[in-house]
Amino acid sequence: MSFYKFDPSDILSNRIKTYPRIRFDIHTGSVYYNENVNKFGTPNGNVSLQELATLKASGGDYYAFVTKDSGLTAFNTVSTTAFNGLNYGDVITSSLPQTASVSFEFHSPGDTRLHVDAMKNISNDYVYLSQHYAFSSSLGDKAEQPLMLASLPSIFYGSSIKKGSVDLKFYITGTLVGELKDDNKNGELIQTGPSGSTGSGSVAGVVYYNEGFVLLTGSWAITDESQDYYDGLDFPRWRHFAAPGIAPAQETLSSSYSMELSGTNYVPTITMLAHAKKAHLNHSNNPTYISFGQTQAPDTGSLGFYERTDLEIKNVAKYPYSEDTGSFKKETYISKIGIYDEDRNLIGIAKVATPVRKRENDNYTFKMKLDI
Repeated sequence: MSFYKFDPSDILSNRIKTYPRIRFDIHTGSVYYNENVNKFGTPNGNVSLQELATLKASGGDYYAFVTKDSGLTAFNTVSTTAFNGLNYGDVITSSLPQTASVSFEFHSPGDTRLHVDAMKNISNDYVYLSQHYAFSSSLGDKAEQPLMLASLPSIFYGSSIKKGSVDLKFYITGTLVGELKDDNKNGELIQTGPSGSTGSGSVAGVVYYNEGFVLLTGSWAITDESQDYYDGLDFPRWRHFAAPGIAPAQETLSSSYSMELSGTNYVPTITMLAHAKKAHLNHSNNPTYISFGQTQAPDTGSLGFYERTDLEIKNVAKYPYSEDTGSFKKETYISKIGIYDEDRNLIGIAKVATPVRKRENDNYTFKMKLDI
């Protein structure tokens, strides 16, 4: 086992983890991760928070729980008074399912749009990527123009939405009439299909990658061959994307939608280098290190306790031209690397897939990465 002392000056970096493809079928209200439907009895259109949390079982039923500690974490259903009455270490439970889902807001000129107004500074900060982010410009005023705002909880995408992965599709009676993609990876949602469709090549909205918002302002009629009830009987437009219609008499019976994206999570990592230097780490106290059949019992007497000094180390060096062993050479096999703190407390063990032979003239460096 090699020795490695953790040093705060070791390399710190971020490991980028890409989430699986997420498909949100707004027509049926189902969420798919790599085409797998959510489990644990999660309602359609929702992601189960318990799939990323800790569960306990009681009588065959699962429930979520947290323990009151210095982090003061609790479920939002627990009042401040009730929380203060608990002792540290008490378990707080909650019923299932705890879920999250994409929400959609539809705005017409003159209405109140608090969430959109709150995005003014963020929108203007992204103007360097595209003028379509500008809260108010010659391209439109987001405080007044009709639009749709989709809000995605971060459980869907992690640290940010992966650039170039957003794909929105608009269907009428099962036929694709419009598709948006952020092919330029600058947040612009450009109509890319079907080929030759009305509005092809036009920007219908923008994606806020870090904040998890999709804002659609496209108001042109994607097709003039069919109408549906959105905010009234109208042709399909991108600002109608995901509109449920006016229930119950005027639901969008012909329209369906899908949203696909991938997420990115930035995981802080530390890179550590453990060195097995030449002429170092070439002895082992493992009983298999000595030749078989020797008496290993120590010498004892009235004057003390003595380790045996005449034990023969097993020679595993091979002569390349015969089956006989060659001249004796000390060899060890490194299979684990112990990671210690400054007080020499063992804080971790790294294992190699195959033990590495270490001869006296060998000089190795082991590179380890740890998510923190």
